[in-house]
Amino acid sequence: MSFDCDAFISYTHIDNVSLVDGSKGWITNLHRALEIRVGQLLGETPEIWRDPKLTGNDVFENTLVEQLKRVAVLITVVSPRYVKSEWTRRELVEFWKAAEAQGGVKFHDKARIFKVLKTPIPRQMDPPELQPLLGYEFFHVDAETGRVRELDDVFGAQAQKDFWMKLDDLAHDIAGLLEILQGESLEGVPGVKTSTKEAVFLAETTADLKEQREAIRRDLQQHGYTVLPAQGLPLVASEMKTSLEEDLAQCRMSIHPIGKNYGLVPEGSSVSLLEIQNELAIERGKRGGFVRLLWIPAGLQVEDERQAKLIQQFRMDPRMQAEADLLETFLEDLETVIHDRLREEKPKIAQQNGSLAIAEGCRGQIYLIYDQRDASIASLYADALFNQGFEILHPTFEGDEAEVRQYHEDNLRVCNGVLIFFGSANEGWVRRKLREVQKSVGYGRTGPLPGVTISCVGAKTAEKERFRTHEAPVIFQMDGFSADILSPFISRLKS
Repeated sequence: MSFDCDAFISYTHIDNVSLVDGSKGWITNLHRALEIRVGQLLGETPEIWRDPKLTGNDVFENTLVEQLKRVAVLITVVSPRYVKSEWTRRELVEFWKAAEAQGGVKFHDKARIFKVLKTPIPRQMDPPELQPLLGYEFFHVDAETGRVRELDDVFGAQAQKDFWMKLDDLAHDIAGLLEILQGESLEGVPGVKTSTKEAVFLAETTADLKEQREAIRRDLQQHGYTVLPAQGLPLVASEMKTSLEEDLAQCRMSIHPIGKNYGLVPEGSSVSLLEIQNELAIERGKRGGFVRLLWIPAGLQVEDERQAKLIQQFRMDPRMQAEADLLETFLEDLETVIHDRLREEKPKIAQQNGSLAIAEGCRGQIYLIYDQRDASIASLYADALFNQGFEILHPTFEGDEAEVRQYHEDNLRVCNGVLIFFGSANEGWVRRKLREVQKSVGYGRTGPLPGVTISCVGAKTAEKERFRTHEAPVIFQMDGFSADILSPFISRLKS
């Protein structure tokens, strides 16, 4: 396609009035910054245009209509005034008409309209043309007061830094689309990453995790992955599910950030968007070739009773099978796990007569899984089992999150038996460890699943005394250690 102008900025005059006398307006700064950053990415100065003389009372000129027909992309700066302006409404409608006549607003699954959200508005107030589009939010909402702070240097250094981070995202996406519209390859364009790898589903989340979700999205795109959903979700549950299913079908992984709030309940649904996305990802996982990651930020404090109950359900969910995981860690460690899973090649493990190979003279390898606080108790079991001829594997508590996890998965790949200690940790921790054993095939295990026993140790508690599960034998040794009680566990391993 050939255009006279690369981009047109549609805005209202009041949004370009500076809060400080003598300073340039917000739109003026956005315009200048886009010209520079998009130019740096493309290697040539783009033609980005706006109408600096509009007053809101001018008659919409026919010349502007003709100019919009020759514009590659439209940048709408959305605000409360924008959605009330007849002028900006005409600009949007005329560009839409011209784009439809040129083959459609979407080109290679990318929209030729970019929605810049300067000030938040209720989504239902968006013009119909903008509702399906994801927006670039140039503001923060204070979690405590609900007050809006636009990304403007008048609000301090952090707001200025965040402005440039968001501007860079917008510039990358505009540069990428301009290259496609011009029929040129994105390969080799400085700073512009092509989506040559698989698609990843990044679930929508609540406002308290928006920044973290954006960081995950940015990281994936910079590594060449397509991130879905690529457009806004419908507000009606039935339509939303259809849209989500279509996106999930294209992906090999879904990532679900879980925040402190319960979140949006779509029209026609009784559960939150978070639950809907998770259930649909589970259904997608049943078809294979799919990894599901649920992420709870380390130290998350939850006061919403519905959300606290939901998080507990996630922790106890028996459907966390081989290709799913619940991570409670820092964002940096989550990103490491994401990339490990995406590039993971399942290692081959030597087999002997259909089972995991065992060294001569050794009855097998037993992996003791315990909380660090229970290390002294676990050592008694380790000595007794070693004396019975078993090799003992212990967890490690040193190193970063990724190293600890990798060591844990390596042990699950090669062990013949697992003993999980229900001591200082709670029941949710025990059940998570049990699920991790069950999904060890997903870590590259090629033999049968290891035999598992759960041992309740340490101080007596009501939680331990009522603990039962059909998924593994449970032994109780809260009155002190005795090697005799391990006999059934050893017999099962021998058989």
